[in-house]
Amino acid sequence: MVNSTIDSSEIAKFTAMADEWWDEKGKFRPLHLLNPIRIGYVREKAIAYFGLPDNLLPFKGLKILDIGCGGGLLSEPKARLGGEVTGIDAGEKNINIAKAHLAKSAVSVDYRNITIEELAKTGEKFDIILNMEVIEHVADVSLFLKSCAEVLKPNGLMFIATINRTAKAFATAIIGAEYVLRLLPRGTHDWKKFLKPSEINSALGDEKVSLKQIVGVNYNPISEKFKISDGISVNYMMYYAA
Repeated sequence: MVNSTIDSSEIAKFTAMADEWWDEKGKFRPLHLLNPIRIGYVREKAIAYFGLPDNLLPFKGLKILDIGCGGGLLSEPKARLGGEVTGIDAGEKNINIAKAHLAKSAVSVDYRNITIEELAKTGEKFDIILNMEVIEHVADVSLFLKSCAEVLKPNGLMFIATINRTAKAFATAIIGAEYVLRLLPRGTHDWKKFLKPSEINSALGDEKVSLKQIVGVNYNPISEKFKISDGISVNYMMYYAA
């Protein structure tokens, strides 16, 4: 049997919600709320690491890969910052939604219905990889991360955002977000598929990348905003340099 990162049940789950990708009050509302933090963090760290100009187009000349791009919520903003963006997703409907929205936007993104392991076989390389809120939905984490490392250019950066596998994350990200606050449809996440930072580090142990930073991302239900924090027991972001 050929190894694959595709979890068919996860693909079906997100395909069923695909029409709502760009609805800021719909089922993907948490990602819309997260976007300012995610975009700002990647921008700040990439500018410092690459010595980029702190202007309206800091990513000009950089190849950026958005893995599990969905409807393009991160791909389009990165393109607006000047990046040469490729967005990939294993869900065909997600890519179709992304392309339809792109047609109404003044930016260019190369959207592809392909998996990361399939892309790795092409030999294509990227300066920045965005691996945001996707790793907890793949079938083979080791293959996924190995394939990510294969498409990262020497001296490139890979950003990962996901949810920790802790009791607090179960209470917050599943019970709180899905059942109490109803920020997400019930069943969006499987606590058993959440990953501890140490597990990601271990899976990348044989790859030529090094962890540069890990930060927490906390949600305030009163202000309905996310912010960077030191606590990584629920949501966290990390980035690696090749």
